[in-house]
Amino acid sequence: MKTLSLLTRRAALPLVAALALAGCGSFGNDTKPAAGDDIHVMTSGGFTAAYNDLRPAFERSSGRTVKTAYGASMGNAQDSIPSRLARNEPADVVILARPALDDLVAKGKVVPGSQVDLVRSAIGFAVRKGAPRPDIGTVEALKRTLIAAPSIAYSASASGTYYETELLKKLGIEDRVLPKSKRILSERVGTVVARGDAALGLQQVSELLPVAGIDYIGPLPAEVQQNTVFSAGIATASKQPDAARQLIRYLNSPAAAPTITKTGLEPLTAR
Repeated sequence: MKTLSLLTRRAALPLVAALALAGCGSFGNDTKPAAGDDIHVMTSGGFTAAYNDLRPAFERSSGRTVKTAYGASMGNAQDSIPSRLARNEPADVVILARPALDDLVAKGKVVPGSQVDLVRSAIGFAVRKGAPRPDIGTVEALKRTLIAAPSIAYSASASGTYYETELLKKLGIEDRVLPKSKRILSERVGTVVARGDAALGLQQVSELLPVAGIDYIGPLPAEVQQNTVFSAGIATASKQPDAARQLIRYLNSPAAAPTITKTGLEPLTAR
């Protein structure tokens, strides 16, 4: 009976979120959006799973269509968020790692003061589904696992930057491990691991969990973990700034928190 009750509550979460959005008058006005008043969002991978789950309820309740472009928080890949903005692709809301968002503010691409912290994200590891699960439970075990791994994939965004510039140095194994590590552009690390192109993969936990064909083995030990805050801001070129604020308020609302938690993120809900 307790299990049935828990499942019932979980099934009701999307409805609760939608009702909360519809009932919050501060999210928007009562006029129906005009045709073509779409909201354009650019989001990085760390928040993607939560965003994809939350977007439909927002669209139903607001009457607006949300169009999405995906890309890394940083770097020069063609589909990274900085590259998209540099090409003047349409954007109303951008969601990415807070340091990268603040850099876009400094470059005039995001409205100063519009930044809202949404979630805190940890870094974890995965192996191909069914492969032996290496021990990463302690710092010493992590060092042994990284040294023993034949190949390691890491992202071109926040978690990967930490891995290649700080983590391996902290562990004292940079010279032994970095040469067999591969920086992944425009693709999820989990996908690379799933097809066998790397034995071990490191990325934000929320980016690993949705990938089929891998086994998530756990987060970095607390002593060397780096939690990244992912935040939303309004693009300076936004044609729908009021709608952008409406969407950001929803993503930061208590109604959104259960869905965010389910995807492996810690919600930083507005109070």
